[in-house]
Amino acid sequence: MASVVALGSGLVGQFVIERLLEADHKVIVIDLQIPKALHQHPRVEARQGDAIQAVSRLPPQQTVINMLPGRIGDMVRPALLKAGHNVVDLAFTAEDPHRHEALAVEHQGVLLWDVGIAPGISNMLVKQAFEDLGPLNHVSIKVGGNPTEKDDEWSYMAPFSPSDVIEEYTRPARIRVDNTLLEVPALSERHDIQVDGYGTMEAFLTDGLRSILDTIPCTTMKEYTVRWPGHIDRWLNEGRGMEEAELLKAWTFDPQRKEFTWLEVVAENSNGVRHTVVQDSGLNGDGSMARTTGLVTAACALLFLEQGPLEGCGLKPGVHPPEGLSAKAIESIMAYMQEQGVRFDSI
Repeated sequence: MASVVALGSGLVGQFVIERLLEADHKVIVIDLQIPKALHQHPRVEARQGDAIQAVSRLPPQQTVINMLPGRIGDMVRPALLKAGHNVVDLAFTAEDPHRHEALAVEHQGVLLWDVGIAPGISNMLVKQAFEDLGPLNHVSIKVGGNPTEKDDEWSYMAPFSPSDVIEEYTRPARIRVDNTLLEVPALSERHDIQVDGYGTMEAFLTDGLRSILDTIPCTTMKEYTVRWPGHIDRWLNEGRGMEEAELLKAWTFDPQRKEFTWLEVVAENSNGVRHTVVQDSGLNGDGSMARTTGLVTAACALLFLEQGPLEGCGLKPGVHPPEGLSAKAIESIMAYMQEQGVRFDSI
């Protein structure tokens, strides 16, 4: 039985922690609020309080999962790396973790970041396409977690911190067009798309390409978030003026409401096309976005715990994006997700 430290225990965080407990590991959970079910588990040590302060009291060289909201997720990274921890990092931050590369190498720490579905699995699929086809001409990534039916309100439920959703809607989107790196307003290029089984939805640019802009040779590359029509109009007309607490209430995740997560990755060049759709509709009371995000995080954490970053993932001390994982590790992560019921369809 190995021990792992989990920073954050929200909807996704709790799902990840439960997967680690199922694998017979002990979990130290650190968060301002920790679900009652975790407090009661015999292999959970619940340390309720400020994560930034708690990190400084950890013994060195632990496996740590950073699942804190993006706005504080970067604050803990220097302390974690100075202590030589091996970090699986899900915090969706504007700050690029690669600025901590020298710190990680000096203290023999490893940080694997953006370990979700998109970014995360999307990066891994693009890497596979590049290794199969060579330098790419075009990459399109579309992703969304939404209720199965639209409504007269927001047609949306937030499975993670609303602050991260707000960041997604406001942070400029970095894209590549004709070999030129561009920064454009989020929500640009709004257009309708057809999602099999659900009908017409709306896609718009967001800042989800992140590391693959630098690591994967590609002429034109864009990432879009997918929502029901009307959602972004409502955000533009009233959402931007609402307090975060109001949005938290309006976007509260309802586990009784049916929902789904859908990811499409298309990568192509003159040698061919790789078109993959990943989708999930939740299972056993766990929402689809918690599953598709959390299974990636959990799979990476299990590789770190049970084999180590180098043997399990091909990662030396330093800071690494998802596409930096070995081909074997990527195949293992995708197989783990499929074993848990997530669909991967090649089209």
